[in-house]
Amino acid sequence: MRWRPDPERTARTVGPVVGALARSWRMELVHEHRWSTLVEAGKPFVFLLWHEMLLPLLWRHRRQGVAIVVSEARDGRYLAAYAERLGYLNLFGSSTRGGARVLLQAVRALESGRPVAFTPDGPRGPRREVKPGIIHAAQKAGASVLPIVAVADRAWRLRSWDRFMCPKPFARVRIGYGAAYPIDPGPEGLDRGAALAKQSLETLERELGWPAGVVTDTE
Repeated sequence: MRWRPDPERTARTVGPVVGALARSWRMELVHEHRWSTLVEAGKPFVFLLWHEMLLPLLWRHRRQGVAIVVSEARDGRYLAAYAERLGYLNLFGSSTRGGARVLLQAVRALESGRPVAFTPDGPRGPRREVKPGIIHAAQKAGASVLPIVAVADRAWRLRSWDRFMCPKPFARVRIGYGAAYPIDPGPEGLDRGAALAKQSLETLERELGWPAGVVTDTE
């Protein structure tokens, strides 16, 4: 039987190391007003981000009362333990397990005024393909969708399904916020919202990209 360490113990051990790495990053924020305007107005919104960009984005929005949807699988528990240390509220579920329950939890969190972060291609892909859960939650709660992207000039990429990104020490990390948009009623609103999700993330990433960025693979 393959031994796997306890998620909470792992988070206690690895968390300080990741924190030291993150503090070395030189962060640049693009269109930050698109996020701050929603916060100042007290409007419910959903963070929309690709799974591979989680690490720098979790660090950027730590201790801000954000709820995050994470998988009930073992790998998701590692992420949940680390996110909890950063002040996030974990909502457990995915498109394959606990989907209806986590959708209800997300709607309730949004209606209470708490932002919710979704990775529409998580927890296991396919990479950069939008699953409908985030769109349903935003529509039911009357919340806006706020695309958010992180890119780095130097980063390691895991050989995982999502090519998970870990910026290197002292990397320049650029975080950009897309234009928030509402989800219109009915099936047509869901279809339009899903199409806009992928399009907005791709457009924003092109805007932030590094022309000569270097990426290194790792196990």
